[in-house]
Amino acid sequence: MVATVARGLAAPWGITFLPDGTALVGERDTTRVLALAPGGRPREVGRVAIATPQGEAGLLGLAASPAFAEDRLVYAYVSTAADNRVVRMRYAGGRLGAPDPILTGIPNGFIHDGGRLLFAEDGTLFVSTGETGEPDLAQDPDSLAGKILHLTPDGAPAPDNPVKGSPVWTMGHRNVQGLAFDDRGRLWASEFGANTWDELNLIDRGRNYGWPLVEGRGDREGYRDPFVQWRTSEASPSGLAFHAGSLWLASLRGQRLWQVPVTDAGVGRPRDWFVGAYGRLRTVVVAPDGNLWVTTSNRDGRGNPAPQDDRILEVAVE
Repeated sequence: MVATVARGLAAPWGITFLPDGTALVGERDTTRVLALAPGGRPREVGRVAIATPQGEAGLLGLAASPAFAEDRLVYAYVSTAADNRVVRMRYAGGRLGAPDPILTGIPNGFIHDGGRLLFAEDGTLFVSTGETGEPDLAQDPDSLAGKILHLTPDGAPAPDNPVKGSPVWTMGHRNVQGLAFDDRGRLWASEFGANTWDELNLIDRGRNYGWPLVEGRGDREGYRDPFVQWRTSEASPSGLAFHAGSLWLASLRGQRLWQVPVTDAGVGRPRDWFVGAYGRLRTVVVAPDGNLWVTTSNRDGRGNPAPQDDRILEVAVE
């Protein structure tokens, strides 16, 4: 069963839920942040004015602090005129405060800006970045582009990172826009390929995922192969969530929602849902009631908007 939670949005990208069930939704190109209370309508609670939207850049991922009830902090991945950066903002009295940067200097570009944020159970923060259309940056250990980063809540490199003092957790990524933990505590990432293979990767500390030397499964020593690969026409996966024993990937060019069962050994056979029914799908998150929320991305300059677009769809999963 699919229902519409919200309509008339403009390229919704980041979604995070607060303890009271309110969802905060960020629009990439307008830089608006909207609050959507259970059963209510979206209400603007602020704009992230430092964001400079262009192409795939703008206001990207959102994540509420694990200690939100005490600190009232919301984190965002933002493209500015100078860089991509991670900021945090205080949300109180129904309004979003000014952004306080905790990590700056992530390369930005017209394309491949990454942008997903995910807190771990220990309170540390994982951040996905893209290589901004400059593939060699993904293999440069001194660049923050084409990486998955691991930070403390204040933006410092996490203590257990592979290289002391570096925020880099893994490298060799083209453009990761989806991060999710499964029920075994394993971190997964969805990654855009170039012309041939999109990827679902199991993320392990210190590993190299191959881009631009490998796209898809390469079976090359020193580089981690994906657990699933798709033709780019079938996927272009952005958002990623884990629910009810499966990973769920929202696909842009593929215009479908992929379900990938997770097993002790890895993954089962993928299944696709809603092929072509709602156009480009950007983000998928698990709502407090156990349903999935999936955003369309038909007003991002690459889609064909329907009259209600962009929408947040609620998908009931049994």
